[in-house]
Parts: sequence; structure tokens; C-alpha cells
Amino acid sequence: MAVTEPAPAAPGAARTDEGERATSGGSAHEGILRRQSLRESAARTYARSLPIVPVRARGLTIEGADGRRYLDCLSGAGTLALGHNHPVVLEAIRKVLDSGAPLHVLDLATPVKDAFTTELFATLPAGLAENARIQFCGPAGTDAVEAALKLVRTATGRSGLLSFAGAYHGMTAGALDASGGATDVRVTRLPYPQNYRCPFGVGGDRGAELAARWTENLLDDPKSGVTTPAAMILEPVQGEGGVLPAPDDWMRRMRRVTAARSIPLIADEVQTGVGRTGAFWAVDHSGVVPDVMVLSKAIGGSLPLAVVVYRAELDAWEPGAHAGTFRGNQLAMAAGAATLAYVRENRLADRAATLGARMLGRLQGLAAAHPAIGDVRGRGLMIGVELVDPTAEDPLSADPHTPPADPALAAAVQRQCLDRGLIVELGGRHSAVVRLLPPLTLTDEQAEAVLDRFADALAAAERSHRPAPPDRPRPVRQRAAHHRNDTGPSH
Repeated sequence: MAVTEPAPAAPGAARTDEGERATSGGSAHEGILRRQSLRESAARTYARSLPIVPVRARGLTIEGADGRRYLDCLSGAGTLALGHNHPVVLEAIRKVLDSGAPLHVLDLATPVKDAFTTELFATLPAGLAENARIQFCGPAGTDAVEAALKLVRTATGRSGLLSFAGAYHGMTAGALDASGGATDVRVTRLPYPQNYRCPFGVGGDRGAELAARWTENLLDDPKSGVTTPAAMILEPVQGEGGVLPAPDDWMRRMRRVTAARSIPLIADEVQTGVGRTGAFWAVDHSGVVPDVMVLSKAIGGSLPLAVVVYRAELDAWEPGAHAGTFRGNQLAMAAGAATLAYVRENRLADRAATLGARMLGRLQGLAAAHPAIGDVRGRGLMIGVELVDPTAEDPLSADPHTPPADPALAAAVQRQCLDRGLIVELGGRHSAVVRLLPPLTLTDEQAEAVLDRFADALAAAERSHRPAPPDRPRPVRQRAAHHRNDTGPSH
């Protein structure tokens, strides 16, 4: 499925080279979508903005029931490190199926599980792997977050939690409490450093320094109302929060802050792990060794799998203190072990760093010609483009030089991308950040095709969304320079 073929026709258009088969496929496509809307809950998400019916997929490419082909830069919300149906993943699954091995084993030991844990421990930060324990959880990342919170509360005897504005840790109750939209819970919300919309209006090193000082003061002030918590949980790159990479120095500062006060540090690597950010684990950029790591998505090689890895000193659980019927998913462990090994052996994290920097550079060049691109940021193949209304001002903004987010334009860009056979997701505080999460197997040719289609979609969305503004210089933002929006070390 070459990426150099012409972009597919707009949704609903018949493929004239296939005659009645195109019409039949289109009818099946529409019928499936109609039945989905009638039967599934109002909580469905991706299906609303991406009205496609995938029937075949390989690597970056998905083919829908209507015969159209798409370049998938959502990758199962970051789950598909190797893209769809990679041969090493399929072979690992077939091997288990053909062996006659049990597929469901609760938490019993098996050769498949042993191979998975051995491969996983080989990739972990050395300071953690040498003295770690692993807990297999329910199949989703949010289950692992819940387990991590239970673990640290059991080990410390404390109940409070430190989390960050903009965080996303899952959809179960405890995970939502630690996420950015929570209310009326025992979670202390801390400022997460960012440049474009710095909560202190300065960005750069100074903004990160102020965020760190705020955290330290809150913990050390006897009148702050914040008692010593059970843990601090953070994402090394906030994904749903808008693709915000944490500065490396700030990460190291948070490690020192928590270590000095005997507060376990939980790194949520559900989306950032397995090479996504240009290092095998995103904490590797800063050299931080957390006390707990929450892992899911890519570790299952496209199948459901979630684990918590933590320092042995925290292993205060009694037998049965945390369990789950589907924590012994043998197919996912086999697929996961194959994926981890392939990423490690083929240095795909390094590849993500190199290609991600190149894509960021081209997008930053695109921003120079499109005032609606407010910011381009990311790390590795975890990229975000924030869209703004350059003609408007936000009187409530901490930085009057930063225009307000434009979620309507972002939605229009997403639709135009889909019309051109490109699948992207939206995120950020106002759903105004176009997110690119291509597989780590992305080729140079495919990367160019993705960026070409995005550029074309952006131009089309701008034309339809609002008239071109009169020529005028872009405002100069009076603030500290951004930390590097590439895959190299940040400040």
C-alpha cells in the first residue's frame, strides 16, 4: 500500500474503477455506521470525528469498508508502536495459538509471561530494573494507574496525591481524580511547565523554575493545607494535555523534591513508552529513575496489557490485595515481548528521535506561513500543532501576546485531513491541538506524505473557516525563549 498514490476521493464518492463493488462497499460502510450510532453509547469518541469502518490494515495504512485508504497517525492512541499487523507481532501471536498453550491463566507463571517480563526488565531504567517488582493489572492503562495509587497508599499509609494541571491518567474513578478535569477530590494540583501558555506568563527556564518553586513551597509551608502525600504522579510528556514535553531539568528537580521528602514518584508512561519520544522510556531523556512506572498501550504489541513496575521496597501488598481476571493475557504478552524486542534491536527510539526532529522542523517552517499555527511542539514521534485565532485576543490570558486557541479550526483541519486520507487526533486544553502519533516504523516517504496532506488540509480549512486576515506582522511574544521543541535534550 504505497503512500505515493493519489489521495482518496472525498467520503461518499464512488470509486469508478470498481463499479458496483464500490457502491456495495459504500452501502455496507454506511449501514455499519448507522447501526453503530443506534446501538453504541453516547460516550463513543473517535467514531464521531472519524466516521470510517476499517476492514484491513498494515503498517501506517488502513483500508475502510468503502475501499478508501488512510494514513493512520493516531496509531490506536499511541498503542501501535510498529503500526498495524506488523509481521513480528502476527508471528508471535500465531506461535502461541499453534502451540496449544492456554490463553487464560490468571496470574500463573508461564513461559510466555517469563519471556515478556525478561524483555521488559531489559529495557527499564537500570536503577529500577535491578530492584523491581511487577504487577499485572486489568487490560487498560487506567487499571494500572489505579493499581499504582493503591500501591503507594498501602506502602506509605498516606492518602493524598500530587498531580498536575493538564494531566490525563485514564477514565476510572481514581485515575480521573488525578487528571486535569477532576473536582472535589484529595488531589493537590500543581503547575506543569509549558512555554506557549505558561501559567506564569514567562515560559522557558524561568517558567519551569517558578513551577518547581511553587511545588516546593506548597510541600514545605506548614500552612499550605497540603500534608505529605502518598505520591506524585506525572507524565514526562503530557499527551491529552496538548503534547507538552516536560523540561529535563524540571523532571530532575521533581525527582529531588520527592526523594528528599520520601514521596514516591510515579511516572505515567502509558503513551510515552516504548520509543515513542525518541528514548525507550521518556524518563530516560532526563535520567530520572522513578519509584513506580505505569505501562500499557504499546507494551502489548496492539493487544490489551497493562502493568505497574515499582521498587521492591514498596511491595507491601498482602496476597490478593490487587487482582484482575484478565491479567494473564498470553497473546498480549507474546505480542508485547516481540514488540519490545523489535524496538530495542532495531533502535527505533533513535529513529523516532531523528525523524521526529525532521517533522517538527518542517511543521515549524509551515507555521511561518500560517499565522493560525500558534505553536509546534513535541518529542520524537509524539507531535502537536496548536491552532489559534491570530486575529483575536484573550483578555483572560496570562500572556496577552498569545492568541486564543481555535478548536473550531482544529476540528475543520481534522475533517479536511480525513477527506485527504489522513487520520489525526485532537487534544489539548481546548481540543485545539492536532496530534500526530505515527508508528515508529514510519518511513521518510511516508512522513513526507503525512506532512503534505496535513499542509493541504490546513490551507483548505483556513479558507473555509474564515477569510484571510489583512496583511500585518505577527505579534512578537515578549517572553523567555522556548525550550527546544525537538527530540534533543530540553532545558
